[in-house]
Amino acid sequence: MKYNFKEEMNKPERFSGGHRMCAGCGAPVVVRTVLRALEEDDKAAIVNATGCLEAATFPYPYTAWEDSWLHSAFENAGASASGVAATYLALKKRGKVKSTFKTIAFGGDGGTYDIGFQSLSGAMERGHDITYVCYDNEAYMNTGIQRSSGTSRFADTTTSPAGTAVPGKQQNKKNLTDIMIAHNIPYVAQTTFMGNMKDLHVKAKKAIYTEGAAFMNVMAPCPRGWRYDTPKLMEITKLAVETCFWPMFEVENGVYTLNYKPKNKLPIEEFLKPQGRFKHLFQKGNEWMIEEFQAEVDRKWEELLQKCGEASRVAI
Repeated sequence: MKYNFKEEMNKPERFSGGHRMCAGCGAPVVVRTVLRALEEDDKAAIVNATGCLEAATFPYPYTAWEDSWLHSAFENAGASASGVAATYLALKKRGKVKSTFKTIAFGGDGGTYDIGFQSLSGAMERGHDITYVCYDNEAYMNTGIQRSSGTSRFADTTTSPAGTAVPGKQQNKKNLTDIMIAHNIPYVAQTTFMGNMKDLHVKAKKAIYTEGAAFMNVMAPCPRGWRYDTPKLMEITKLAVETCFWPMFEVENGVYTLNYKPKNKLPIEEFLKPQGRFKHLFQKGNEWMIEEFQAEVDRKWEELLQKCGEASRVAI
């Protein structure tokens, strides 16, 4: 897929400013970049699961969306997108729709990893021509920063508070990207934004214009829940990639490709330090938490290297 990246970035906005998302939030960055991947003559039918993005970008009668937009409940964005895609095909066949529409669903980790997982799995298994984008901010941020199955281990949230009895969330983060790969769909990608939007943009283009079901898992930090200084959004995502906490890779028709491999893999502390939700990990006596966090990151990274056919730095 060849195109001029600078020209792509100069396309008209499909997601306008003036919305009510927090300063330093990753979700609107994800949306702007994904929608910019659409061809200018094509239109989008957007399905938006309940969450921060939905609540803050369409406070009726105001909207930040230039394309058609549908608010779904937490639990049924996948089913709603399936219905929209099927309706479009039926109308297109009857000659009632002339334009090309692409169905794109957006949901946070709460509405994707958890509450909406069943309908998402069904949509992927049926192979509807949709692109589902999870903006993963690792908690139910819209309703009070409660832990989700996408929350990292040891993170301090309102329902997994770090204290003397319990050191934050006790379970490891669910690997949703791997679960989507197991559905044998044509395209799955994991990405974020670290300095430029090219990786996210290229993958969005592939996902939208791949025939059949496509899934993108995009890290989208939350300054309120992660407790970092708002200007550090890009720094946080860069550290996530450089520590291999959030590898950038894609799977096209079952073939794995590692899109970025750090020259010098940073220790996980570099990613954890700027975030207030992990502050307790650096207290005396809690060194074991960082050690276990690092061990899990290393295990998953080595596993991914093997799948991508990359040389491993550690024998396993």
